[in-house]
Amino acid sequence: MQQHDCSPLDDFIEYPEAEMLSRSQSFYDLVKRRHSIRSFSDRAVDKQVIENCLKTAGTAPSGANHQPWHFVAVNSIEIKKQIREQAEFHERGFYEGRAGKEWLDALKDLGTDANKPYLEHAPWLIAIFSQKKGGVCEEDKHTNYYVHESVGIATGVLITALHNAGLATLTHTPKPMSFLNKVCQRGDNERVYMLLIAGYPADDATVPAHAQVKKGLEDIATFL
Repeated sequence: MQQHDCSPLDDFIEYPEAEMLSRSQSFYDLVKRRHSIRSFSDRAVDKQVIENCLKTAGTAPSGANHQPWHFVAVNSIEIKKQIREQAEFHERGFYEGRAGKEWLDALKDLGTDANKPYLEHAPWLIAIFSQKKGGVCEEDKHTNYYVHESVGIATGVLITALHNAGLATLTHTPKPMSFLNKVCQRGDNERVYMLLIAGYPADDATVPAHAQVKKGLEDIATFL
């Protein structure tokens, strides 16, 4: 049998059953208060908070542990302005017909349109990139596996970490998103996965009623 270099699992914590139940309920109560918003305060957020959340996202599982992601955290006023201008340019084409009637109808209850002031107003934008090739070391050029799945998991961890830290978020996917490679100075090996907005909610922030409708456990899970 092939031997692998391993170390003991010495940081796992097992909780008593009653505490497990309590912790699982408390975490659910925390996470269900997460909402996507579109009105952000311009209050500053400490860079170290963002760094800690990005390090948390970097712990996500990935195919062959290649960690095929790169996060560009944008705080620069000038770069946020560039991103807004480019995003709104593409979004106008999307809302003026490129998306198709069915897609636009699906968005109506959320009240979205081509105007994205939060891209300048929020203190932080995080552009998330997936990598076609890479590996554990920065200089590695191996084929990455399960890239979409891996980056999706890391993004979910990042959103949860930001919420846990006390920040509001919004996932944004302008179509097309390729302009972010140039603005964020990323190479051909990377593809934009998502743009994440992070900061404090504005005093007048709202949550669409449609977005608060969540499927029940019986609709999302089956126990066999």
